Amino acid sequence: MNGLLLDSHVFLWWAHQPDLLSKSLHEMLASADNEIVVSMASAWELTIKQSLGKLTVPGNMGETLAQHDIRLLPIELAHIEAIRQLPMHHGDPFDRLLIAQAQVEGLTIVSRDRWFDAYDVALIRA
Repeated sequence: MNGLLLDSHVFLWWAHQPDLLSKSLHEMLASADNEIVVSMASAWELTIKQSLGKLTVPGNMGETLAQHDIRLLPIELAHIEAIRQLPMHHGDPFDRLLIAQAQVEGLTIVSRDRWFDAYDVALIRA
């Protein structure tokens, strides 16, 4: 099984606007061969953006994760420590944590964000 770590925007698209995903990515996310994962960092980021009025997320995130059989990845000390080893190509703390988590956990990040290209991490372009 392959673990796919969804960036925040990809999680929102998969859960609420799947037509924004390419057919091939939609099939990949729907495949039983892949485990879909969302980081607690993404939940944190989305909650912050909601509280600032920058984003509206429909429904309850926990229910959405369960409905789509998405595993929530906790933030572990090993993930935080791995951030120290990352080059400073990008200053977004949420993206840097996703990169560290993907490296530590052996996951592939799914994102449209071009900053991920600068890092040594498996990546699928959304």
